[in-house]
Amino acid sequence: MKGGFFLTEKKDSFLKGAFILAAAGLVVKVLGAVYRIPLARLIKDEGMGLYQMAYPIYLILLSISTAGIPTAISKMVSEDVAIGRFKNAHRIFKVSMIVLTIIGLGLTVLLGFGANWLAVKIYKNPKAFYSILSISPAIFFVSIMSCFRGFFQGLQDMTPSAVSQIVEQIGRVIAVFILAYMLLPYGVEYAAAGAAFGPVAGSVMGLIVLIAIYYRRKRTFDAQILLDESGSLENPLHIINRLFIFAVPVTLGGLISPMMSMADAAIVSSRLQDAGFSVKRAAELFGQLSGMAVPLINLPVVITVALSATLVPAISEAVVLKNRQMVAERSETGMRMSIIFGLPSAVGMYVLATPITLLLYNNAEAGMSLQILAWGVVFLALTQTTTGILQGVGYAGVPVRNMVFGALIKIFINYFLTAMPSINIKGAALGTVIGYLVPSILNCFMVIKLTDAVFDLKHMLLKPALASGIMGITAYVSHTGFMALGLSQNKATLVAIVLGAAIYGLALIAVGGIKKSDLEFLPGNQRIIAFFNKFGLLRG
Repeated sequence: MKGGFFLTEKKDSFLKGAFILAAAGLVVKVLGAVYRIPLARLIKDEGMGLYQMAYPIYLILLSISTAGIPTAISKMVSEDVAIGRFKNAHRIFKVSMIVLTIIGLGLTVLLGFGANWLAVKIYKNPKAFYSILSISPAIFFVSIMSCFRGFFQGLQDMTPSAVSQIVEQIGRVIAVFILAYMLLPYGVEYAAAGAAFGPVAGSVMGLIVLIAIYYRRKRTFDAQILLDESGSLENPLHIINRLFIFAVPVTLGGLISPMMSMADAAIVSSRLQDAGFSVKRAAELFGQLSGMAVPLINLPVVITVALSATLVPAISEAVVLKNRQMVAERSETGMRMSIIFGLPSAVGMYVLATPITLLLYNNAEAGMSLQILAWGVVFLALTQTTTGILQGVGYAGVPVRNMVFGALIKIFINYFLTAMPSINIKGAALGTVIGYLVPSILNCFMVIKLTDAVFDLKHMLLKPALASGIMGITAYVSHTGFMALGLSQNKATLVAIVLGAAIYGLALIAVGGIKKSDLEFLPGNQRIIAFFNKFGLLRG
């Protein structure tokens, strides 16, 4: 590689970049989950309802503006950097900034002017107008912010994205509480609008951080550009065309999940009533699945979401360098890491499903949905990782097609199984698992075909499965044992989770499921590697 472009002294490996993004993503997820609890106590049920009326609309419009283009930016920038076209890489960034600014501004204006119509005609609640109007500017600022993130990720430097994500979420949480508290005396609708303005404040703070990092490094950028002798620059219209050719299928793929959630809300509740459940009971069962179990399986895949984001530029770089071995190695590593993190999460949630839902929701019945849904973690993780690989090799439409196929099968299963009284909500949980299984298998076959990757099933699957089995037995036995010794349900669950995670890590290393190279992206890697080398537990 002709490397170093726009980067600091040492370029991050894609695994290290994934770790940085995953750590930031975990912080963001935790903050995002925790702040809703005191917010609900502050603005009560009606306020939360008004807040939730604005937020899904914002997310859908945000997906349209930011789901595909930042990924396209990271891919295109990484390709140019790999062959030394530094000037063109920066032109891609500047043209993309104009495009995203126009799209973000347009969607913000659209949502702002449509706020009253949405509140009155769609939600039948005029009070929702204030929340919808309040959140609309966030689309503009997040769109610009996503351009910076795509640019830095294309340079395979994940630190700016990670720092800005954390700052954005902290700013959001602070603004939510200050504004909601200050505006509450004027009415719950104004308090909800104050909470809805939180994403605006957070996005502004995150954007300031990214701009500051960009200008701090601009001298290095300019120096690299001056050394570029690659010749002519790409026409801006051609850049825009390439952006949209790649971004459209990615955006469509990003919209499948929220659309399927909307379909679930319509199908599952209705079919439960067809099975003989009352409206109230159907809503309760659906709430256990979608509001309790689904968020839990989305938590472990924070890691694979980050891995997918780093794989796109890493694979693109290898492709443009025509280094098929690098493509194959990075594909194998990405898929193996998704199994290493996904499989133990699935096993842990399966064996401790009811204790976990009791701990978090004081609801034992929700464990029934979680126990089935837990296996979806593995397939969801694989789907995300293989999607990143396929996008990196230039086949962004393939995972979208496979996801649509999986979604159609999920709808079919949900419709028929959920209406069976003996199966009921378990049918919807199974449908979700199959909905993830199908695209993960199809994606894997395409990755093997397109990358020439050779997978050692013993190392990739059997060793993590053995370690996960040991962990699952340990977690189950320890939870039962601590309960028998008089420890409370929640304390026994927490101890079992921590003990299970520790045992999994040790078991995976003991059976040779972790390579030395896998630990090199961790903080303090040399000390960790030296410790395990003493016992001869690491392979190359």
